[in-house]
Amino acid sequence: HTTLFRWIQAYAAELEKRLRPHLRLCNGSWRVDETYIKVKGRWMYLYRAFDSRGHTIDFLLSAKRDTASAKRFFRKALGQMHTVNPRTITVDKNAAYPKATAEMKRDGDLWRRSKLRQCKYLNNIVEQDHRRIKRLTAPGLGFGGFHTARRTLAGYEAAAMMRKGQVKKVGGRDMKAQAVFVAALFQIAA
Repeated sequence: HTTLFRWIQAYAAELEKRLRPHLRLCNGSWRVDETYIKVKGRWMYLYRAFDSRGHTIDFLLSAKRDTASAKRFFRKALGQMHTVNPRTITVDKNAAYPKATAEMKRDGDLWRRSKLRQCKYLNNIVEQDHRRIKRLTAPGLGFGGFHTARRTLAGYEAAAMMRKGQVKKVGGRDMKAQAVFVAALFQIAA
């Protein structure tokens, strides 16, 4: 298990970085939510965004759940190559989202016609995907450090993007094609 942990810490973030240019373009209907992850005995917030098809747009691990964190997450998501400026952003009743989107529209970071919808029932895609993260993190009883959590979660999300079929020319259920794709990313023989 120690060797596997070291591999994850060394290669998960790099896999995510190399995978991003090969992702299919997301649509303009975003679903945004956050969940709790235990890091070093404290609860941290994992911001996550999906499009209406359930494809992962981006994620961000943050120590706080405030307007600044929400803005940082939206800027990170908008900076990805596979994203478009959203038509609608569906969020829960967190008060930080309306303030963050208003400030970003004012600053010109977000399309001024983007519509923010606050409805907890329209975010079922995100809520169901939180189960996968909880199922993977629960046996580990939390993470030992913030950077360890960030790298491990990057690996979880990169693997999930491949399984969802977000990678161009690689099927979501074709394990052999996924292995060949990852080997090609790192220029190794599969």
